[in-house]
Amino acid sequence: MRLRQCHNFQDFRRLAKHRLPSPIFDYIDGAADDEVTYRNNTSAFERCDLIPSVLSGADKIDLSTTVMGQKLDMPFYCSPTALQRLFHHQGELAVAAAAEKYGTLFGVSSLGTASLEEISENYSCPQMYQFYFHKDRGLNKAMLDRAKDANIPIMALTVDSITGGNRERDLRTGFSIPLRLTLKGMLSFAVHPLWGINFVTHEKFRLPQLESHIGLGRNATTTVSDYFTHMLDPTMDWEDVEQLVKIWDGHFCLKGIMSADDARKAADIGCTGIIVSNHGGRQLDGSSSTFNQLSEVVDAVGDKIDVLFDSGIQRGSHVLKALSLGAKAVGGGRYYLFPLAAAGQAGVERALRLMREEIERDMRLMGCQNISDLSEENLRFR
Repeated sequence: MRLRQCHNFQDFRRLAKHRLPSPIFDYIDGAADDEVTYRNNTSAFERCDLIPSVLSGADKIDLSTTVMGQKLDMPFYCSPTALQRLFHHQGELAVAAAAEKYGTLFGVSSLGTASLEEISENYSCPQMYQFYFHKDRGLNKAMLDRAKDANIPIMALTVDSITGGNRERDLRTGFSIPLRLTLKGMLSFAVHPLWGINFVTHEKFRLPQLESHIGLGRNATTTVSDYFTHMLDPTMDWEDVEQLVKIWDGHFCLKGIMSADDARKAADIGCTGIIVSNHGGRQLDGSSSTFNQLSEVVDAVGDKIDVLFDSGIQRGSHVLKALSLGAKAVGGGRYYLFPLAAAGQAGVERALRLMREEIERDMRLMGCQNISDLSEENLRFR
């Protein structure tokens, strides 16, 4: 199978599975516990039908939207994800280049393998910096200061990860950073030599957002699991976040909001956006799908702050359904990580092109020329 034969999410997933050692693939593909929430994130869309309006003259389609002061050419963006140079040696630079080409937002993770500064200086796409809340309050402020110096327009604090999820696929393969593989995991690397060649012959794997504060990386003794278990602060509360919002004094959103009450609290402390997300099913298994929660969150705060959405997106029709419920933009992680793993920048560009074409085609079939034409009237729930 080759890149030109990839026409949808599952095609990219199959190609990535063929090209990656299984521990790396399972890190992307896996989720928490029994992976029920992971599956339900996508299947929830199947219980909702689109109702088109015909004879509406939908010729020129405008896919643009504005999110926390940033105009996007399409309502789908690249959610922040960690460790991208493990999947392909181009890592975040490939995703930033693709996001720039399609005029959309790129979320940069604090566990990213390219620096904020490198991306900000070389790519014009709007950036959102995702970070975690640490026990070390000085580190939290230092991360905000660094993002401010790099002219990052949006800060996103992840609030659903005060401890790591139980990702049993990783336990079975021994996946960690640094790698501590089981025998089965090592054998998979042995039969995927191209991955190893690319890993050792290109830029050294590092975590530049954290390396000056925490010993994480290829030769470190601290693992990513240790980072989530020992470095993050499980006592984080609304007062802590309110202080960060004031320090940042700009567009600030919370990633991982799932209830109307929490959405109202986010608006009350000065957040300008929230992301309805369950971390792609990678944290609390058994939690509701994000699509099932979106309507109540939008009803609670959609007129006060920008509501973004992620988790489970595999199709343009999924994006339209979320937009119809009031999301301003829709993000995906695995949606571009599999193409990245399959073919680097070319893979991500193909995935974003297919997504844009699907959204535009579906908008025309729905009889809608602008994102604002979409509403809950377009939907019927079974």
